[in-house]
Order: sequence, then structure tokens, then C-alpha cells
Amino acid sequence: MAGQDLLHTQPRPMHWLATATAISAVVAAASFIQPPDATATSARDATGRHPATAPDPGKVTFPVDCGPNRLDVVKKASGDLDGDGTAETVAVVRCHSGMGSPPSGVYVLAQPSERRAAPRIVATLLAPAQQRSVQTLTIKDGAISGAVLGYSTRDVPRCCPDVRKSLKWQWKGGKFVQSELPASVSTRRV
Repeated sequence: MAGQDLLHTQPRPMHWLATATAISAVVAAASFIQPPDATATSARDATGRHPATAPDPGKVTFPVDCGPNRLDVVKKASGDLDGDGTAETVAVVRCHSGMGSPPSGVYVLAQPSERRAAPRIVATLLAPAQQRSVQTLTIKDGAISGAVLGYSTRDVPRCCPDVRKSLKWQWKGGKFVQSELPASVSTRRV
């Protein structure tokens, strides 16, 4: 049979040893090569503090009962929402579904000062009981904006939302205040 006389078709222990030695040499050499700006500490922000990482929604237990289905974090955005210099995360969650438009919950998460503690929910902006689905979510200049889909009447099938509203939440007076565009601008049949 052609090719049986070639060395690589019948590897011996010495071939494996040579390969392992070569790979080890490459890995060892790569450990000495670092980017010029690599440091052992994280960068500091403009105030001289180490910036806090935004809370991870994967570490939160949300107050949503999905029965046998799992809960999905479908959107998230982070930014300083209350002006305290630390980032909060806004998470949109809903029960997993193969079809239809399950209602969304929108929650604001904050990281406790104890870094090892799990993030906590500090505000509910939209509860799943309100029967809305979040289509978009953004944070800009400390304001949260989102487009939500809903239903004009109970007769509209739950698969097919027919109302769209643009909502905005801002931190004012120690709480999140919701506003929306006038109905003539923001509500439309989908």
C-alpha cells in the first residue's frame, strides 16, 4: 500500500516526545511576550478609583415564575444611571418560549459594595404582569430607553402584539421615573 514507508504514518514514542517538546517550547516562549501596556492592576478612571464592573445578570435570581421553562436574559445594557460613578445594569428577562411573545420584565441591577456579593435588583421598570414585550433597550446619558410591544385589547392573540410604545426611564428624586412619547407619536399598530 502506498505511503506506508513514510515516517509520519508510523509514529514512534520518539516522535511524540519531539512534538511535545516543540509545543512546550512555543508555550513557554509565548508566556514571555506581553503587550507593552500590560500591567498587573486594572486601569483607573478619571477620579483615580478602579472602575467597578457592571453587575452580571447571570448571577441574579429574578422574581419571575417560568414554571418548567428556563428564564432567559434577552437584552442587557450598562451605565451609570444614578450619577454615583458606578455602573448599573438593566436586564430584560422573559420565560423561554419556542413561539409567541412572552411578556418581559425589565430590572435595574446594582453591585453591592461587598464585591463578592451577588448583584441585587434595585428597581423593577416593567413587570411581566404588565404583558409587554421589550423590542429594544439602550442607555444614553443616564437615561434608559426602550420600545415595548403590547396589546390593544384582550381579544388580540398573545402571539401578535398590535401596539408599540417608546418608553424612557430616568433617575429623578431618588427613583426611576417613566415617561413616554405622546400616543400620537409612539403608539402604532404593528
